[in-house]
Amino acid sequence: MSENELNFDDKLMSMLHIIANEGINNAARGFSGLLGEKLTVNNPGVRMVELKEIPHILGGPENEAIGVYLRAEGDISGQIMLVIPYDKALELVDLLIGNPPNTTQELGSFERSALAEVGNQTGTFFINSLSSLTGLDVRPSPPAVMVDMVGAILDIIVATTGGVSEHVLLMEANFELGNRKVETNFWVIPDEKTLNAIRFGAS
Repeated sequence: MSENELNFDDKLMSMLHIIANEGINNAARGFSGLLGEKLTVNNPGVRMVELKEIPHILGGPENEAIGVYLRAEGDISGQIMLVIPYDKALELVDLLIGNPPNTTQELGSFERSALAEVGNQTGTFFINSLSSLTGLDVRPSPPAVMVDMVGAILDIIVATTGGVSEHVLLMEANFELGNRKVETNFWVIPDEKTLNAIRFGAS
């Protein structure tokens, strides 16, 4: 295995799938309490993709997007990034704060806070699950919200990972409220030490 290739075996992917599902559902439960209505998650899934595929999945490198970024810090490290095309982010804000569709036309500080909280609740649950599973000290950083082109956000991911892996984990889910649905993508970028901690912690 080369330095830039991490070993995502079936057991590890299964554990990450479980943790990811719980993390995304935890975010939905949190916002359900704020909305007073049941926000649900449908079709959650986890798959491994090549880093270079990310721009194509998000509509191209020049497509504007929102990135919500958290780091796992402590005994093990990693990064979680919620990346949503800009128009989808506007839809998600309306869904999260109970607005009619197409109400939000731009992202101010309040709207950014709503998106940051989605990333925070999902990422924090994911990181806390890693800590519980492995018995190691793992803490989430505060979420940072970025508005930029997909290519620029990808450059940040590559720069902060330091070329750790050519692959990332893509967590896909649909947030739903009644007949409204918004697709979201979470990108998890762990290092080899983190993957081994999950793999052996689940033994």
